[in-house]
Amino acid sequence: QVQLVESGGGLVQAGGSLRLSCAASESIFRVNSMGWYRQAPGKQRDLIAFITGNGDTNYASSVRGRFTISRDNAKNTVWLQMNSLKPEDTAVYYCYAMFSGKPPYWGQGTQVTVSS
Repeated sequence: QVQLVESGGGLVQAGGSLRLSCAASESIFRVNSMGWYRQAPGKQRDLIAFITGNGDTNYASSVRGRFTISRDNAKNTVWLQMNSLKPEDTAVYYCYAMFSGKPPYWGQGTQVTVSS
């Protein structure tokens, strides 16, 4: 069972930045993909960014150009750098990890609140 621990959420003003971290309890060297979903109150959980085992990245249109996902295999950690934050980015952000043949692992979620 892989444990994912998120950190870095908080309250920020519109236009500000936050950096989320997702630390895995085991090696992510062979991960198929890791990334971030977010869920705003009353809305579904949406995939916003992920990075593949090859290092390819993909972003939802709503965050492309403002968010950057990266990972460090040596630290078993994935980051989400969030710039130019908007009030509509307010949500609980969840990290996930996908390994071949296994269901996805999830973090506990971290709250991001962007004030206008």
